[in-house]
Amino acid sequence: MRPRRRFDQRPQEPTTRINDAIRVPQIRLIGADGEQIGIKSTDEALKYAWDMNLDLVEVAPDAKPPVCRVMDYSKYKYEQEQKAKLARKHQSTITIKEIKLRPKIDPHDHATKKGHVVRFLKNRDKVKVTIMFRGREMAHTELGAKLLDRLARDLNEISQVEAAPKQDGRNMTMVLAPVKKAAKGQQSKAESG
Repeated sequence: MRPRRRFDQRPQEPTTRINDAIRVPQIRLIGADGEQIGIKSTDEALKYAWDMNLDLVEVAPDAKPPVCRVMDYSKYKYEQEQKAKLARKHQSTITIKEIKLRPKIDPHDHATKKGHVVRFLKNRDKVKVTIMFRGREMAHTELGAKLLDRLARDLNEISQVEAAPKQDGRNMTMVLAPVKKAAKGQQSKAESG
């Protein structure tokens, strides 16, 4: 009977073979400065790498014969980690915040909600503005459309309408996105003021 694999054991990622882990009889050797040395036996290549106080790293295991390079493996691994870290740093995640309003909102409450929208837009987040209708309010959806249009007009300097007001059942939604140039303009004002 075949033994079962335990759940806590994950399949190993393919790792780069270095030094004694390379078990093929012959390899194509590339030197530390990138020049091709030629096809050598694995023992000769290991001796060559160790004489230079470097590692023998398999870079193309599928080639015939496999290609190995003489390099400082720890430095190479560190540089790969730094590249991956830099790539993650430059990724931008877009979050969508949601603000809910009612068609008969008080002017002060509207100003407060508008302040929240401004804060979200300054944090470079998109904002989904939702107006909820109840009961007889469904007969006057134009009030909700006017409210959304007014909000879009008030915030046209720092935002742009990404999705126009749209009725969806008992809700009307609109999506606002931050303007690209707004952040740069505010930074220059902050530096001069």
